[in-house]
Amino acid sequence: MPAMSFSLFKTRLYAFLLDYLIIVLYGGLVVGGISFILQSTITPLFSHSPVTAQWTGFLLITLPVSFYFVIAEQSIWQGTVGKRMMGVRVVDQAGKRIGIGRSILRTTIKFLPWEVAHFVVWNLILPSGFSEMTLYVILSAVYITVFLYLILPLTNPKRRSVYDWVAGTVVVNTQRTS
Repeated sequence: MPAMSFSLFKTRLYAFLLDYLIIVLYGGLVVGGISFILQSTITPLFSHSPVTAQWTGFLLITLPVSFYFVIAEQSIWQGTVGKRMMGVRVVDQAGKRIGIGRSILRTTIKFLPWEVAHFVVWNLILPSGFSEMTLYVILSAVYITVFLYLILPLTNPKRRSVYDWVAGTVVVNTQRTS
């Protein structure tokens, strides 16, 4: 097996930004379209209870976005559209394609801070049983976690992030044949 060439941080960042464009398009077109068409049904889901708002946001945004990452990264392409465009792929420590379980774990850990941030925002906007101080402490923990997600790949030779360590994955450059 040839040696793996680990993806540079900036390559991973550019890949995520390309994927983020897809997420924004999905949010704008699909969720925006649904919200516009079903406005009288959707609006109350985001205006009365932080729990209802959280679940609605999860079902409309987080779950479909997570499916995109889970399915793409365990597929034969081994990466999302952004990763494919940037010439990188997700593999296990042996350089092999990851399975669905590893992909679910990687994606869950990757998007956990995002979902916790949504929890905080909904509990700040809508009345809840949490004190503002508690919510700001949780939000601070989210910022620290995201900082660790970003800084960790710069500190190790395989350029792995927290979710790569937990899931046993690495992001490598795609081997091109001449």
